[in-house]
Amino acid sequence: MISPPNHPAIPTPRVGVLLINLGTPDAPEAGAVRRYLAEFLSDRRVIEIPRLVWAPILHGIILRTRPKKSAHAYRQVWTKEGSPLAAITARQAKALQARLGDGVLVEWAMRYGNPGIADAIERLLQAGATRLLAAPLYPQYCAATTASAMDATFAAIGALRWQPALRTMPPYHDDPLYIGALKADLERQLATLDFSPERLLLSFHGMPQRTLELGDPYHCHCRKTARLLGEAMGRDIDVAFQSRFGRAKWLEPATDVVLKAYPGEGVRKIVIAAPGFSADCLETIEELGIRGRADFMAAGGTHFARLDCLNDSDEGMTMLDALIRRELAGWWPSA
Repeated sequence: MISPPNHPAIPTPRVGVLLINLGTPDAPEAGAVRRYLAEFLSDRRVIEIPRLVWAPILHGIILRTRPKKSAHAYRQVWTKEGSPLAAITARQAKALQARLGDGVLVEWAMRYGNPGIADAIERLLQAGATRLLAAPLYPQYCAATTASAMDATFAAIGALRWQPALRTMPPYHDDPLYIGALKADLERQLATLDFSPERLLLSFHGMPQRTLELGDPYHCHCRKTARLLGEAMGRDIDVAFQSRFGRAKWLEPATDVVLKAYPGEGVRKIVIAAPGFSADCLETIEELGIRGRADFMAAGGTHFARLDCLNDSDEGMTMLDALIRRELAGWWPSA
């Protein structure tokens, strides 16, 4: 059948992959940080207390005081490419596109800030994607991260008249591909150090203790990652949780408390890594690498090294490539 002359062009059907990370402000300035925090801290998956209780705190206190402090922290890690998290995620998408070739469309998006999930999905659809794999770059499942990313993805697709087929990549906290990539990447970085660390500390992003009690598997996923990685590397590994916020009880032990306690326990040479982050960001570079180092050295430490996340390293991209190809089975390359 011949299409009418005014019928819009329809691109060749293709498979799309959307890499999703948490988010970042557009600039290391108080106004941009305020907009980012307002979106982030308004997410019911992130703040699970009644809106009537939370709204006055958010708008009356936090958004008036925190943006300036956070902007200062962002300025310490900002690069010529912009936010480290955005720049690295963009490089991951570009590297994955090169590995997969033209048969698959690869885009990236942030749950909060830009580029947004809905806009990224629209670009994929405009390019011909009729099948979509949403891939949250969170190894350990957490409702505040993984579920929130999926909420936004489902909402964007729910608003469409012509919806693509949809798959979602599951968490990979105990996947041999992930554990193997971490082992290879961390051992490569450890081999470059000019000292022999007495401890390897894995710092995961913290969550309120209440989330564990409500059934969130995040804490268990983090612990399993650490156990499997320690077994693979043949060494003991310490675990802590960073980024405490507010007065509620959070998962323990806290990273800052552990770092300050180490020298008093006779541990003065350490390395710290953050395997729960797929890309380096404010929480790894500034919180761990700058403030964490300062806490440890002030307490009497002598040697400190922060190891990079998997980022777009060969180890990280080989793992991500394999995970994505596995999730596309049946769609690509036979689609």
